Amino acid sequence: MRRIVATEYVTLDGVMDEPGKWSGPFFGDEAIKFKYDELFASDALLLGRVTYDGFASAWPTMEGTGDFGERMNGMPKYVVSTTLQNPSWNNSHVISANVVEEIAKLKEEPGQDLLLAGSGKLLHTLMEHDLVDEFRLMLHPIVLGSGKRLFENENQAKTLKLVETKPFATGIVILTYHPAERE
Repeated sequence: MRRIVATEYVTLDGVMDEPGKWSGPFFGDEAIKFKYDELFASDALLLGRVTYDGFASAWPTMEGTGDFGERMNGMPKYVVSTTLQNPSWNNSHVISANVVEEIAKLKEEPGQDLLLAGSGKLLHTLMEHDLVDEFRLMLHPIVLGSGKRLFENENQAKTLKLVETKPFATGIVILTYHPAERE
């Protein structure tokens, strides 16, 4: 059985919106290694439509990405969308109905982790149905004051158990949590 691992860039005030606009100054060798190891411990991506669009417009044409880029471009990508008809990014599959059931089926298959990157709306849906097995928060030392929050719905109350912390020299701290009720 696979695990769903949600990996999220987040600010000190909980913003996860558009990390490409604020995370760059903190991204160093430790973060590169972390993201590399995380990707290679996974064999498929779970993405919402907005995150998919961003990734699909960047990764296929990005140069100098080595085996990380090859992995991103080659691995299966499951995109939750009711509007995407013909995904252009290699090995992309659209889940347009019965989202919870379809993703639960993916979890039942043998394989490595299913990596959920960004995709706030999808993350919230999977949290509501207790499908997320691990939360990896890349906490960045910045306060933005506004933007889409990682946990913005009061109906999503969850108790999480901290299982690992990993500080980076740039100020990022990786916080790894598991749902407390499963511990």
